[in-house]
Amino acid sequence: MDHQTFTSGRSASRIRKTQRWIERLWLLGLLLGALLLFCINLDSLPLLNGGEKMIAKVAGEISRIPVGSWQWLYPTVDSQVYFEKPPLLYWLIGGAYQIANINEWTTRLPGAILTAFSVSLLYGMGREIFPSRHSAIFSSLIYLTLFPVVLYGRLGMGDGATLCFVMLMMWCVLRSRRDFRWALGIGMGLGLLCLTKGVVLGVFLFAIALLFLGWDTPRLLTSGYWWLGWLLGLAPGLAWYILPLVEGHTVTTTIVKQSLQSLWTPVKGYKENPWYYLVELVKFSGPWLLFWSYGLGLAWRNRNWGWAKLVLIWVGVYFVAISLMATKMSWYLLPIYPALALAGGAQLAEVWNLPTSKSFPRIWTIGLSLMSLAALVGVVYLAMEEGHYSWAVVLISLALTTAVSASLVARRDLQFILILFWGMYISLLLFMTSPHWIWEPLKAVPLESVATFLK
Repeated sequence: MDHQTFTSGRSASRIRKTQRWIERLWLLGLLLGALLLFCINLDSLPLLNGGEKMIAKVAGEISRIPVGSWQWLYPTVDSQVYFEKPPLLYWLIGGAYQIANINEWTTRLPGAILTAFSVSLLYGMGREIFPSRHSAIFSSLIYLTLFPVVLYGRLGMGDGATLCFVMLMMWCVLRSRRDFRWALGIGMGLGLLCLTKGVVLGVFLFAIALLFLGWDTPRLLTSGYWWLGWLLGLAPGLAWYILPLVEGHTVTTTIVKQSLQSLWTPVKGYKENPWYYLVELVKFSGPWLLFWSYGLGLAWRNRNWGWAKLVLIWVGVYFVAISLMATKMSWYLLPIYPALALAGGAQLAEVWNLPTSKSFPRIWTIGLSLMSLAALVGVVYLAMEEGHYSWAVVLISLALTTAVSASLVARRDLQFILILFWGMYISLLLFMTSPHWIWEPLKAVPLESVATFLK
């Protein structure tokens, strides 16, 4: 080996080491930023009656008995088996109750932490399917600053855990294209998903994964090793559903029936118009909705790329599936946000690499300006009300963010991307530190302290 070859080898090794450190720093930075946003001020408001209250009651009952008893496997309420949901969330919250006190913070903390990890998992997905790091970074930051993700991820209702397990499964799907051993992780993610939200959501997401692989990497679907891997990973979750049937109990049969019933019968009166989810996207996805439509168009034009195939199948199949369901709830929309974030990240990365002479779509300037105007109107309205100062601070931050971004877009300045990310993060952080961070429509009935309720 001559000196030049040796020097070139050492240089390549240093570059690889530097790249690995950059990856770790991004993962750590995203995780720390997410933990701050999802975990700050968690215990400032009492639990929501209904969802959080019942989950706290079930978790509180199992936290009083030794781990490993039959009641941990199949939780009860007032000595009756609870058929509403699978038990994983109760296990996590019950474990938190045993480690610390029973309060609002320990009820919401497990879901908040898992939601924070889902941000890093989305970054990992982006690094698997995008040729550039910019796309993965932008996708993760869009996902991190989505209001519905932050709100539901902070509540003790299992939605944040669901997002984490969805991302875990999809990340392993992407990695299994290069290494069959990652199929084990697919099954584990699917099993955790079914133990959190039931079989319907698990079937939806696994069907999306199979359709993606059938389009992108069909050789995997003919591999016995791949099928064996995810079946082995699924085995623990599957065992929870099968074990009562062997013992002659109907626990899991009832849970599965209730989960399937939501497909054709509105559960608890949650019946909405067919366009309900489209309206929800428009209401709560700003300002990223402006870039998603262009990102989906970019995916369609580049549908021979893996990332585009995943985004198109994920968004299209999942949105149609939940729109056809009889039961419609706003949190059913959450698993679509990672795919839309990938589409938006791809579009912003495309903009980042555009020639400086190329103009941006005028609708971006108009949309951001309208958002800024709406926020200012809200500030003026709240100025006439007493006791809403924290709301005014949040709206001022949002108005400044969107106004500056609109001005930068009009001048074709790429700094608008950085301003949007930072401004949205600060605005959400201010909102989550306010006494109003539980969104008003969720308060169908008054809130109640978990300690008071369990006593």
